[in-house]
Order: sequence, then C-alpha cells, then structure tokens
Amino acid sequence: MNQFKKMLGILGLSLTLTLPAFAQNIIKLSTTTSTDNSGLLKFLLPAFEAKTGNKVHVISVGTGKALELAKNGDVDVTLVHARPSEDKFVAAKHGVNRRDVMYNDFILVGPENDPAGIKKSKNVIDAMRRIVASGKPFISRGDNSGTDQMERAYWKEAGTQPKGKAYVSAGLGMGEVLTMAGQMEAYTLTDRATYGAYRAKTGLAIVFEGDPKMFNPYGIIAVNPKKYPDINYKGAMQLIEWITSAEGQKMIANFKVDGQQLFFPSYSPKKKKAKR
Repeated sequence: MNQFKKMLGILGLSLTLTLPAFAQNIIKLSTTTSTDNSGLLKFLLPAFEAKTGNKVHVISVGTGKALELAKNGDVDVTLVHARPSEDKFVAAKHGVNRRDVMYNDFILVGPENDPAGIKKSKNVIDAMRRIVASGKPFISRGDNSGTDQMERAYWKEAGTQPKGKAYVSAGLGMGEVLTMAGQMEAYTLTDRATYGAYRAKTGLAIVFEGDPKMFNPYGIIAVNPKKYPDINYKGAMQLIEWITSAEGQKMIANFKVDGQQLFFPSYSPKKKKAKR
C-alpha cells in the first residue's frame, strides 16, 4: 500500500512538472472571421504546428473584438485587417512587432440580376450611393470588424446611407452575413476570400470590384510582453516568424478555393525591423 502511494506521489509530481511546459506550447490567436471562414487557417496551421510542436487556439471574431482581446492580454497574438486600428494598437503599446502578412480586396456582392444597377458604377462610392438610391436591402456586418470599419468609411465619403428596413446591421461574422444576403436577395460588402468560400452556398454575384479604395491588407501583431509578462510571447513570435517566412508565404499563395487564389503574400524582409 505504501509503495502504491509512493508511485502515485511520483506520478503527481511528474504531471506537475510537465503541465507548465505543455501549457507553454499553446498559442492563443485572435483573428478576423475571414481567415477562418475562408478555410485559410485550417490550411496553414497544421503545417506550423507539425514543424514547431505548438498548438494554436483560434478565436475567430471581428477585427475590433480581436484587437480588444489582444489589448486585454486574453491572447498572445492577433491577425487582423484594419490598418488604422492596428497602428493605433501598436502606438498605444498594446502590441509589438507588427508585420504585413498578405492582402486581397473587398468586393460588393448582391443578386445576380443586380436590381440596383451596381455594375454600372464608376467607383465604390458611386456604387454605395446607387444602393441607397435603389432602396434595395443592404446587410452590414455591424460588428466593428475590418469590413465593417471599411463600410462605414465608404458611407461617410458617400454622404448617405440606407435607412429603415433597407439597412440591416447584423452583428455577425462574414459567412453568416453572406448567407443572410443570399436569403434576402440583398447587397453586402465582403472580403473576396470569404465570398469565395460561400459563393456556391449563397448564389450571390460580384457586382462591383477593382477600386483601389477596396484594397484589404492583413497584419499580424504580438501582444506586448512588457504589458502582459505571462503571455506566450515566444510562441507568438514563432508564429509571426513562420507565417512571414518563405514557407508560410508560399502556403498563403498556394491556398485556393475552386482553383482561385484568395490571399496574396505581402511580407517584405526590408520591413522586418520593428520596436521590441
């Protein structure tokens, strides 16, 4: 009996010594829904985990919420797409070592028959005004995501916005908003990647694209270890280094849905130097 208790004691001590080391292998990543809904992270992360022995826990929310989680020290690293908000986040010393990762673009999608005549638009602001003038429904993310922030900037520049039942602020992720737009035969602003993953499910068509204002860059930022010493900063930097490495960037370029490339790598080693 004493020998059995001794064995249990040794086992308990072994687990106590092992658990902290195991916990350090967990990397908590907050990210925008587009990287998750599109299938990109499911494509990328297994390769990173196999190479490093780390495990990435993904929290997929809008960019605003993703940055808030990072600001509060609830995650180790964040991957988002709202450059002005990212710059403010770093300037406030919530995050360090921001790097460009990739880009794609925003597009306006709607019913195939385009009842608002958006396809005739000269630019994205003209397209937004046409939606308002038509009275056709528009579904907004309404969640302070990068897409939502860009949409609000377009309405501000357009000087108008849909009113009443013509404007639905969903407070949902991009995939859910695309599904709603398909069901309601409505228009919405989306990143190209999530649209690519949901196109067949929704029946929505691209009605406007190509305006330089619709450029959509993504950045990755480590949470500041000076503010939160207990975060897994080492793991965060391993993920940042890998996703901006030649291997990570090549995998981003190779990710396709229905044969279409949805993200384009953008990291430049010349931009690597950052405040630490």
